[in-house]
Amino acid sequence: TYEVTRDLPTAPVEVVTPLETMTGETLAAKVALVPILRAGLGMLDGMMRLLPTAEVGFLGMVRNEETLEASTYAERLPEDLSGRQCYVLDPMLAPGGSAPAAIAQLKETGAERSQPISLVAAPAGVERMAADHPDVGVFVAALDRQLNDHGYILPGLGDAGDRLFGTE
Repeated sequence: TYEVTRDLPTAPVEVVTPLETMTGETLAAKVALVPILRAGLGMLDGMMRLLPTAEVGFLGMVRNEETLEASTYAERLPEDLSGRQCYVLDPMLAPGGSAPAAIAQLKETGAERSQPISLVAAPAGVERMAADHPDVGVFVAALDRQLNDHGYILPGLGDAGDRLFGTE
């Protein structure tokens, strides 16, 4: 969260401490967090701790296991995304189906600035994001080696939603 928000605009704010009044900085940007259901929920709490004024929307997406492309089955977004910095929360950027689709969907609804945030990515997913959305930066904690024949990241962590919710 720190790295992806480092360039957000701030504004001066007066802070009253027990000893004196001082001028600090507060976030001046409007932020929307958009986890991709269900795995993105695991990233939401940590993001909200650092961005407590952010609005939250949700995109329910499912991957077609044959084509590895994502389709949306549910959408619940803030009413007006214009002027907001939107962060798409998706723990795995594997073949790059869901994150680019989510960014495209946010652009269609009026979001001017959107960025995906992932924990683990495969080179193919990063390349897909760059090809589909050259205007969008990608933030990942780790870049793993490759995808297997089923579109899973190697060495990877397995299915993030299954790990988060204890299912298989």
